[in-house]
Order: sequence, then C-alpha cells, then structure tokens
Amino acid sequence: MTVTRLKRKHRKNIARANNKQRIIKQLLLTPVLKNVDLDELKARFTKSDATTEAAA
Repeated sequence: MTVTRLKRKHRKNIARANNKQRIIKQLLLTPVLKNVDLDELKARFTKSDATTEAAA
C-alpha cells in the first residue's frame, strides 16, 4: 500500500505556518509605547531603599 502526498495541501499548510510566524515577528518588532516618569521611579526606589535600611 502506497501513501500519496497531497502536494498542494502541504504547500498551503507550510505557507499558513510561515504567515503566522511572520505576523508574530512583526508584532514583536514594534516597540511598546509607555509613558514612564523617570523621576517618579527614581524617587520610588530611594524611598524603598531608605525603608529597608531602617528596618534592618
């Protein structure tokens, strides 16, 4: 008994998988837009350091 290979379906499945991978890669390439206040972050870290030192 021989096994026939569905060439068109195989090509379509490979193309579909490649398209999904390409879409994921394009989504990962776009940077995440964030509004970050650096001064606030720095102040938050200095406050947490001071409290941990006082607790120790």
